[in-house]
Amino acid sequence: MWRILCRGFPLARRFQITPSPYSLLSTPTDGDGSSPSHALSIIQQQQPNHALIGDSSEAVGSVCSLVCRSYEDGDRTLKSLPIDHLSLSPEHAVTIVAALAETEGSMVALSFFHWTISHSKFRLFMRLYITTALSLVRRRNPRKAHEVMRCMLGSFAEVGRVKEAIDMVFEMRNQGLPLSLHTLNRALRVAVDSGFIDLAERMFDELPDNGLLPDSYSFKTMLVAYCRARRVADVERLLLRESSSLIVDNVTCTAIVGLYCERGYFGRVCRLFERMRESGVTPNLINYTAFINGLCRKGSVKRAFEVLEEMVAKGLRPNVYTHTVLIDGLCRIGWTERAFRLFLKLVRSESYKPNVRTYTAMICGYCREGKINRAEMLLTRMREQGIAPNANTFTTLIDGHCKSGNLDRAFELMEEMPAEGLLPNICTYNAVMDGLCKKGRVHEAYKLLELGVVARGLKADRVTYTILMSEHCKRDDMKRAMDLFDQMAESTDSQPDIHTYTTLIAAFCKKRRTEDGERLFERALSIGLVPTKQTFTALISGHCRDGNASSALKVFERMTSEHGCAPDSVTYGALISGLCKESRLEEAKTLYHAMVDRGLVPCEVSRVTLAYEYCLKEEPEVAMALLDRLEKKAWIRTANVLTRKLSCRGDADTAALFLRRLLEKDRNMDRITFTAFVNACYGCGKYSLASELLERTTEGVSTEMVVA
Repeated sequence: MWRILCRGFPLARRFQITPSPYSLLSTPTDGDGSSPSHALSIIQQQQPNHALIGDSSEAVGSVCSLVCRSYEDGDRTLKSLPIDHLSLSPEHAVTIVAALAETEGSMVALSFFHWTISHSKFRLFMRLYITTALSLVRRRNPRKAHEVMRCMLGSFAEVGRVKEAIDMVFEMRNQGLPLSLHTLNRALRVAVDSGFIDLAERMFDELPDNGLLPDSYSFKTMLVAYCRARRVADVERLLLRESSSLIVDNVTCTAIVGLYCERGYFGRVCRLFERMRESGVTPNLINYTAFINGLCRKGSVKRAFEVLEEMVAKGLRPNVYTHTVLIDGLCRIGWTERAFRLFLKLVRSESYKPNVRTYTAMICGYCREGKINRAEMLLTRMREQGIAPNANTFTTLIDGHCKSGNLDRAFELMEEMPAEGLLPNICTYNAVMDGLCKKGRVHEAYKLLELGVVARGLKADRVTYTILMSEHCKRDDMKRAMDLFDQMAESTDSQPDIHTYTTLIAAFCKKRRTEDGERLFERALSIGLVPTKQTFTALISGHCRDGNASSALKVFERMTSEHGCAPDSVTYGALISGLCKESRLEEAKTLYHAMVDRGLVPCEVSRVTLAYEYCLKEEPEVAMALLDRLEKKAWIRTANVLTRKLSCRGDADTAALFLRRLLEKDRNMDRITFTAFVNACYGCGKYSLASELLERTTEGVSTEMVVA
């Protein structure tokens, strides 16, 4: 069978066929599912065979007459054909379509074919599609035969039988139906929409082997596929491959913009827009809104407003969705009052009014800041404006109350939802369960899971499991946490993602069980999960906490080299602290400079720890050079802390170096810092040093704070 299937195919064009348990000659209820070669061999033996249904030949003839009469009367879609009275089986339909094609021609047969597949009884009967296509090929009408094959692709994709349908498209070439780029583009689309990205990629790459060259539609389909799979390199490869001929339309542009923004490649978005303009396609409002949304989600709100100004300058007027993503972005970085001013601008606008998403974004912003009363006020206002809150609105407000500890109001809001025609979803229950766990009421969280979620037919998702696992980790009950993890892994609906793994890895590392964390990390990699910077940071912190900075450096190397994951200031800080503990200051200093060169701001612990260690080595000039790379505000804060630490240690001379520089940068000396320094001077008998600096600080520091 394998030789028959591959007949006429290039060596690379061999799709794996999975035989179905159904028989081709049976009358299936949901499709016959036989392999392409088997199906075609039987059909060729049977076509045309009007005696297939035995004593029903007269009924077949009657149906053919009804079809012809309806078609001649102008009813080309055969809406008047009485399906309930015909009692046709799928085999009847196969016989009728073959007879109509033979005696009445392609168009009548095609009308009957479209009539049959509009009914569920025939829609997944493979032989109907094959017979119709072969009949049209015999009528020398390949264009309509391909129309039938495209219908087959759409029908079988609805039930997940994409590979079977695509295999049949290629097998039909051996039966006299040449491959069509239109049909293969349809096959690409259904494969992508069904999640079979690898299958679509194989078909696309093998188009030239099959005598076809991909067109603009083919490229756009694959661009969308790679965007969905988050494969930036492949998107770039396609764009470069067809840089001269491929015109990216606005729909494809939106998908690419979303992917670029997710990875933080904002410069590439600008280049994409420029390329579109050069090819004659102007980025539209939706493209710009997607760009603004991506910038806001990454915290680049200032840049988002610059893009907004650029959009307006090009004659595009922002709508309510554009304003909503800006409001959400402002709320995400804590600029709630600015967001509210923009919200009021929408309220007063004559053109656009805030919708339920706008209100929900503003409510979410207030809940993040703990301003629950204002969030409640907005809920009241939106009802007054005739805007019905949705489940997301309620869930956002419920989550806000749970985080503020007001579980009673959260339950009241849950009870209000049915009155609005809404029911709590799994996200709503997750918010309440998280609130219960934070209050230490874990048993009530489990009860809510049983009575609220399971009893209502909802399924616990990753967030549900992660909430419960996190709580058990906090209680040092790692066995219970791992039981939940194993239960989650066995589930078909809520497989652990990288965030779930990261939660457990971080918990093991905090408990000084870094080896267990490493095993979980390797398990995540083995199933294809992509670790995040939080995953790597948890492992690095664990190794440093165990006094094993060398292992931490190896993890850091894997993070940056193998996985291309960009570390943040927390990652660098953990590693620098670990190296300082082992007195590996030169390596720590190199990392410090690398972090600053990347534009990251070292956290206070990192900068103080490293500078202090160099002071202990009697190299204060190195410590001073480290601090000189900081902005003024961070420098002053770090120098104050460092001066106090050195003073407490009794090292008044080194403390004086930083204190003198502090006076140059800030005359308003911190009282606690100066008091600690004077006490250190008096403690070691360096009264002249204390007097010298006291004279320099008379303008900014009162002598009352000096402690004898």
